[in-house]
Amino acid sequence: MVESMSDARTKAVLLIAHGSRRDEANQDLVKLAEMLRARSEFPVVEYAYLELAEPTIPAGAARCVQAGADDVFMLPYFLSAGVHVQNDLEEFRSEFAEAYPETRFHLCAHLGLHPLMLEIVLDRLQASADESA
Repeated sequence: MVESMSDARTKAVLLIAHGSRRDEANQDLVKLAEMLRARSEFPVVEYAYLELAEPTIPAGAARCVQAGADDVFMLPYFLSAGVHVQNDLEEFRSEFAEAYPETRFHLCAHLGLHPLMLEIVLDRLQASADESA
């Protein structure tokens, strides 16, 4: 996945979600960023929203660069590869590569049908079954 953390380049993660008018919905991404920071595997962890919430994706990218990131891994917190994932995020990645030529921007795969997704679905189903028992 990611090059060895022992190399000299500073790696950042930019978690990207769609965004919601409901602040409670946006807090999931904030909490995920906090959890990822606590793991201390990446020196910089930021989050951003495509629309309807702040910070925007360009603002999140700027924060990564300002924090000294040499590599920014843009991780779409999306379940489906719709237009946003397929087109919009790649456009942002290209814009950032041009705006910050000293920093490499990598667009990661969206969450989608990752093999662990089945485990998450089964866990949620089991929790609901346990509650209704």
